[in-house]
Amino acid sequence: MDASVLIESFADFAKQKNIDRPTMIRILEDVFRTMIRRKFETDENFDIIINADKGDLEIWRFREIVDNNSEDIWDHDKISLSDAQQIEPDFEIGEEVAEQITLIDFGRRAVMTARQTLIQKVKDLEKDILYQKYKDLVGEIITGEVYQILSREVLLIDAEGNEISVPKSEQISKDRFRKGDQVRAIVDRVDMFNGSPKIILSRTSPVFLERLFESEVPEVYDGLITIKKVVREPGERAKVAVESYDDRIDPVGACVGMKGSRIHSIVRELQNENIDVINFTDNMELYISRALSPAKIGSIKIDQEDGRVSVFLKPDQVSLAIGKGGQNIKLASRLVGMEIDVFRELGEFEEEDVDLDEFGDEIENWVIDELKRIGLDTAKSVLTLTKQELERRTDLEEETIDNVLGILKQEFE
Repeated sequence: MDASVLIESFADFAKQKNIDRPTMIRILEDVFRTMIRRKFETDENFDIIINADKGDLEIWRFREIVDNNSEDIWDHDKISLSDAQQIEPDFEIGEEVAEQITLIDFGRRAVMTARQTLIQKVKDLEKDILYQKYKDLVGEIITGEVYQILSREVLLIDAEGNEISVPKSEQISKDRFRKGDQVRAIVDRVDMFNGSPKIILSRTSPVFLERLFESEVPEVYDGLITIKKVVREPGERAKVAVESYDDRIDPVGACVGMKGSRIHSIVRELQNENIDVINFTDNMELYISRALSPAKIGSIKIDQEDGRVSVFLKPDQVSLAIGKGGQNIKLASRLVGMEIDVFRELGEFEEEDVDLDEFGDEIENWVIDELKRIGLDTAKSVLTLTKQELERRTDLEEETIDNVLGILKQEFE
């Protein structure tokens, strides 16, 4: 393989991979210098001239002529007078010899190795370019087309044909993809897997919801409204705290839009996720009250040291505050950064409800005390929570909770 064929084939390959000309020349020179070092041990006295457009390659070796008996005769940049005169008969001591080296001088095997090295270097560079590109896009929304659906992930192709992944853990539970679907998600991270970049997208990240607000609400994009915090149960419910730096702008109204026009498109994208938009405030009591919406709060007691909040409500507001499966209170706690405990206001009990103390002969007192500690003082208040939520909020074991729920359910059957 001569130089022109090698360089032209490499140049075509590099152009297909969108490698710019300076980078292409640098790769060629690096490979040829590696060949020179393998054959001559050093490349310090070699010049390489490459014309990628014409496929031209010139390699020149420069050496100073010394006397045949000189001690420097073995230096890499010296040549004996007799060897120099074989190149050009009228050379003299002290002159510089410029000798052209061709690819044939390196041998066929070295040239074939160089060709494979060039291709591999472009592939490595392509991986590095892809890694850097998506590293800069972390936290941004991109769109990809579904081309393969696997049990643990969905593989997409981006606009440039690169493979990107949406793992099962980063999909909304209600997501159903088909081949050819256009999918929007944020770039969550870029991992290196067996030397190749693996681009991971997420549809469950709070950042995805934040970016959707930026794309749908001009005031958020322009910075007139700031999203202070986003918490989500992906596909189920989310709470978004917003603040306006312009008194003339209602941040909640701007985010929701006329008749919900702005938020509807976000809700559809998130598989009908119920989104509560809340006006942020530094007044912690008011912020907690807004976070527990739609429940109406009676009074609040904040314990800053323990990071807990005791909220007192009328009995008919307790289930609203807790929400389905405890979602509302869980999200509200994460939004305000404190653990919220819900209590019924003293002296008010629901009709046809039973005080937990009435079950003292069937449920041990320490178990009742533990339930009261988190604001559950009646049978129905316990039954409004799921077993998982009771496990999370109390120190009770699963078997104990099952026993309590069984006893309380029997009371109302």
